[in-house]
This record gives sequence, structure tokens and C-alpha cells, in this order.
Amino acid sequence: MSEAIARAHPNIAFIKYWGNRNHDLRLPANSSLSMNLDGLQSETRVRFDSALSKDQFILNGKNQSAEPLQRLISFLNIVRGKASLRDHALVESHNNFPAGAGIASSASAFAALALASSKAAGLELSEKELSLLARRGSGSASRSVPTGFVEFHAANKDEDSFATSIAPPKHWALVDSIAIVNEEHKKTGSTDGHRFAETSPFQSIRVEGTQERLKQCKQALLERDFEAFAEVVELDSNLMHAVMMSSQPPLLYWQPGTLEIVQHVRQWRREGLAVCTTIDAGPNVHVISLQEDSDEVSARLQEISGVVKVLTAKPGGPATEVS
Repeated sequence: MSEAIARAHPNIAFIKYWGNRNHDLRLPANSSLSMNLDGLQSETRVRFDSALSKDQFILNGKNQSAEPLQRLISFLNIVRGKASLRDHALVESHNNFPAGAGIASSASAFAALALASSKAAGLELSEKELSLLARRGSGSASRSVPTGFVEFHAANKDEDSFATSIAPPKHWALVDSIAIVNEEHKKTGSTDGHRFAETSPFQSIRVEGTQERLKQCKQALLERDFEAFAEVVELDSNLMHAVMMSSQPPLLYWQPGTLEIVQHVRQWRREGLAVCTTIDAGPNVHVISLQEDSDEVSARLQEISGVVKVLTAKPGGPATEVS
């Protein structure tokens, strides 16, 4: 019997990953750029035990079955294959933020699972190898392995598609104020959404322009140019949602409160506040600002009628083992 515990943060993509060039390997259609979210985390314990007759998965205190369990088993089979291990595992995981609501819970979950399961199986993987492994569970999980601000490299080969840190958390004092309008688990998850992306007439156009947007965003981020950063981040988010809305079937994640927040933030920026929005696959809005303005931004968001609550996160560190 052997076990390990790991923690990882979700991340918010400034340049989005949507669609795959290989669904089985979760090779992304395009490269992406993100920030880990400090204070939000998944903590996962994995115990391989020869006495277990099957894999078990407990998430936030509840036994999981059907699709969540099968997804976990598929991932554990990869780890068992690398470690030449046959034992079944007990996996216990907990998130301190809403899951399946556009806050990248699968990213932190599979990053933590990759580290905990590989350690419990006796593997000593490099950061690159951990990122490659995490990607097999969730593409965005690849980005939650390295620290701070992260680039996820698209490639045609398994061994070439992984994430690397481009700057540490302290590089830029940004804050993500996440305006929650709905905490419920979305009906269509990202795994299915990635498959639908290629049915949109806009996906090929979006992917074609992604590398230039990533270059612009990376430069703005490294130079701490918020005006240039805000412009490209909002454009990229809108392009992804245009693909979602025009796919077959269409994915309409936005709710009335989502649009109300976006309109308010646009007005605040016109008035001179350094703030912008980006939205992942869900109704909740990530409002990015400078740390010096974050208290004001959070207070303003809480005054909007459709906002249930606001979570705040600074740039976060890498996936880590818990001793």
C-alpha cells in the first residue's frame, strides 16, 4: 500500500484552449496562455492498495460513479501502465470552489491527481512529464502544473504538447475577481465542448489567429501593459464563445447576469479603471484587474444584482505534494 497527497490551483486562460487536434490524447487545437489562481485549489489523496477490488473515487465527500469514475479509471490506467502497477486505488479529492462552473475545476483536479497518483505509484516525474500526464486527464490541467503565468504548447505529438511557466506569480500583481452568477454544474462539459468546436464555421478562423493573439498577450503580460493585455484577452474570449454559440449543438453558457457584468466592466474601463473580462466554459465572469484596484472591483461586482458572490485570486504557484 502506498499513498500521496497533492494540491493544485485552477487557472484562468487569457488566450483560450478550445478544440482538439487529437481527442484521445487531448492535444489542443491551439496554444494557450493562463494564470494559476492562488487561494483556489483541489487537494487529492491517492492510495494504491492491493486489498482493493476496484477503483473508488470520492469527490467533495460523495462517492462518484458513471462518467466521473470512468474518466478517473482511464487516467489511473495510464499511471499504472507507467509504473507497471496492478493495484486499484482509492482517490479522495476536494475543491474549495464551485466545480463544473467555468472555474477550471478539472484543471486543478487532474493536475493534483497527476502528481498524487504518480508519487503514490512510485514514479518521479519531471515538471514536463507531469504536465504531459495531467493533459491526458484534462487539457487545461497541463497549465496547472507549472507556476504563475503559463504557456500551453500545441503540437501534433504527445511528447511535445505540455505547459511551461513564462513568469513567476510575483511578476505582475494581477487579481482575478470571479463574479459567480451560477454555481450549478454545467450541463455540457468541456470534454464534449471540445468535440463540438470543429462543427463551428468560426473555429478554423479562431485557431488561425490564435498564435498572433498569444504573441500579443504574452508581450503585454511580460511588459505589464494592461491596456494592450485587456484588448487581446477580451477579443480572444469573445472569439471562443462565438465558436461555442455557433457549434452543433450550440453551447450557450452565458446567462443574463453574465452579460450584465460584461457591460458594467466595459463601462468601468471607459471611465479609466484598469479592468477587463474573460469567460471560460460557463456563465461566471473572470474580472481581471490590477491588485491596487481589486478591492474596488470586488465591491462594485457585489453590487450587481445577478452576482451571487465574488471569489478573488492572485497569481498562484505550481502543483505541490503535501507532506
